[in-house]
Order: sequence, then structure tokens, then C-alpha cells
Amino acid sequence: MILTVTLNPAVDKTCQTTGLLPGQVNRMRKTLSTAGGKGVNVTKILRQFHLPVMAMGFLGGYGGKMIEDALTKRGAECHFTKIRGETRTNMNILGDDGDVTELLEPGPRIAPKELGSFRKEFEYCLEQSSIVVLSGSIPQGVPANIYKELIERCRAEGRKVILDASGDSLREGVLAKPYMIKPNWKELEFLAGRRLPDRNDVETEAKRLAESGIRRVVVSMGGRGLLYVEGEKMIFEPAREVKALNTVGCGDCVVASMTMSEIAGDEPQIALRKAAALAAANTLTWESGSISMEQYLELL
Repeated sequence: MILTVTLNPAVDKTCQTTGLLPGQVNRMRKTLSTAGGKGVNVTKILRQFHLPVMAMGFLGGYGGKMIEDALTKRGAECHFTKIRGETRTNMNILGDDGDVTELLEPGPRIAPKELGSFRKEFEYCLEQSSIVVLSGSIPQGVPANIYKELIERCRAEGRKVILDASGDSLREGVLAKPYMIKPNWKELEFLAGRRLPDRNDVETEAKRLAESGIRRVVVSMGGRGLLYVEGEKMIFEPAREVKALNTVGCGDCVVASMTMSEIAGDEPQIALRKAAALAAANTLTWESGSISMEQYLELL
């Protein structure tokens, strides 16, 4: 069983328009609302490949019910903590010029009692899981070191953890030495505390993290590709060349693919190839975290 943790899920509202004009009226040509949030997207992809998944985090209000219904319909086992606040809505605005603008709400404030219920549910789910995926931002009321806390619990129980986060929660989580992390270029710069102008700098920082006790470091570099570092092993996989419709959720596809490869025992080169193909397939669909299997296999 794979356990996905999405502390700050969202209803993703994807909008298509000619172009975004700040300070003016912008009319959307097409909209689509879907279950979102980084861990939710990972869950959706894993279920497309028919893997057993338990999904947990915080959900509230109409948006929360919509997300849980969507995941249940896909066959995921939901163990979300219900909250009094409303699950947030994020807006992804896709321009015909290829620009993607994301408007991300902060999310609800989690009460101490709700956080306590989550911790209790996490212990229950952890017992039944072999690998844990921690993804995304942290809502108000949840301490910045929550991922560090959860990773330490997972390690104590002998569970592998894949971490995909940003900001202070990423920095704190890295201190607990998860099995794998998947920062993007900007997140890697945050961990380094400096700019990383070129790929050589990215490789140096990724290697430093791998030497610090993190088994595997996978850096997503958008249209450039993926970098994998494990010990002395360093592999680069270029991105697939496609005409992208929507790039939101590509990093989540990399996380989902690396999780599946971990379970399948794929060699790193094969794992990266699959991840690059899955991320590219994600750009060809209107909905984030949803792929055409035919397009994925063709890209692979």
C-alpha cells in the first residue's frame, strides 16, 4: 500500500484565455474544476496505474467533499481528517501564448484538535503502508516541521519516504533524511541558500544533499529534464519535446512515477525515462494529474 499525504489539498480551477492582462478585465474561454493539490495529483496518477493507495490530509466544505468523491471514484482509500474550514481553490490560467499563471490560496487554518486527529489517523495508515509520499504546502495552524516529524515516524517504522515540498517545510523535512526528495530548480536554490546559474551548480548541490544522508535526489528542471543523484551515480534524462497544453502537475507525475519505479525495482535510468515520459504526457491533457495511457506509452 502507498500512503499519500496532502496537508493542503485544493480544487484546481484551470482556465483558458487568450492572454492574461494585469489591471484589466480578463474573460476566460474555458474552465475546468478538478481535485488537486500535489499529493492528490500523485494519488490520481497512481490509481490510473491501478496501484493501491491510501490518501490522507485535511478536507473541509464543498471543495473537500468534491476532492474526496473524486478520489473515491478512482478507487483510492480515503482517510482525510475533516475540518471546519473550507478547502482552498487554486486557479491555473493558461494563455494561448504558452504562459501559465497560478493563483494559489493559502488554505484554511487547522485547529489543534484537527491536527491531533490527523496525527492519530497517520499512525493507523502508516501501519498498512510500505512507502509514504509527502507532497505540497502546509496550511495555517500546522507547524513548519510537520514533515520532519512524519519522516522521523516513518523511519522509525522502517518505511521509505518521498518528499516533495518547498520553503521552510522542505528545509525542515530534509533534516530528517527522507529516502528520496524531488525539488525543482528553484527549491534546490532555496536549500542551497544561493543561486544555481547552470546545470553544473545544480549537480553540485544535488550531490551535496545525497552525501548528507538522503538516499536519492531527483531534481526536476522543467523543459530541460530530470537529474538523478544517488551516491556517486549521477544520471540526466532530457525532457520529451511536446507541444504542452498544461504544465501544472508535471512534478507530481515525476513523484508518482518514481514511486512506482521504486516498487517495481526499476534501474535508475529506466525510472527516469518513465518519469520524463509521464511528465510529458501530463502536459498534453487539460486536467492536471491525468494522462492518456496511449500518449504515455508512445512517449516512453
